[in-house]
Amino acid sequence: MSNQEKGTPLILLENIYKIYEMGEEQVRANDGINLSIQKGEFVAIVGKSGSGKSTAMNIIGALDVPTSGRYLLNGIDVSGMKDDELAGIRNKMIGFIFQQYHLLPRLSVLENVELPLLYAGVSPAQRKERAMKALEKVGIADKWNNQPKQLSGGQQQRVSIARALVGNPSLILADEPTGALDSKTSREVLTFLQQIHEDGNTIVLITHDNSIALEAQRVVRLKDGKIIFDGPSEEYRKVQVNMQ
Repeated sequence: MSNQEKGTPLILLENIYKIYEMGEEQVRANDGINLSIQKGEFVAIVGKSGSGKSTAMNIIGALDVPTSGRYLLNGIDVSGMKDDELAGIRNKMIGFIFQQYHLLPRLSVLENVELPLLYAGVSPAQRKERAMKALEKVGIADKWNNQPKQLSGGQQQRVSIARALVGNPSLILADEPTGALDSKTSREVLTFLQQIHEDGNTIVLITHDNSIALEAQRVVRLKDGKIIFDGPSEEYRKVQVNMQ
């Protein structure tokens, strides 16, 4: 997908390096990454363990900052922000979906979904209304008063999707969202991701699995900290065997 002449990108990585000192060696986890993602895209970032995809995810998700280079999120330069500033960006602009769900076991489903709104200072009545709408969107509103341990893995992941959606974030960042699920439940979760993309959400999906990456519109493949492919999923389907 071409990104020229489409206005301000939602995500703009310019010459991003993330370098770790390992004894006397330097490890370039991200080695000069340039990436532009427009609002409304569904992009998969794929690569094997050690490819740099998790490092890229941490930078895109404002969980870490690059060693050098510039990261603009919806036109805001976050690449040099302090931890508290990054936390504010995450809460206001990014919804996270994790492999292990990260639901708080002592809270109800509704309370787990409300959490981002609680941190944002939204009133209790508004929190409940918005959280119930998010649960309805993923088809699990009837479980609002359950605790996470009373749900299946697929249901827990749906709760985490609702939590990611509840704050109307600019970006949904999904880190191996089907990694802990069986193939049938994985298909259900991917269907939900497709649906929320069709609703206009921007999704960046991080995965090691080519078959999962092909669910996105566009695939970005990393190897040794560099982008070695960036294009439509249809094109990636044809060339993936040469991308190992």
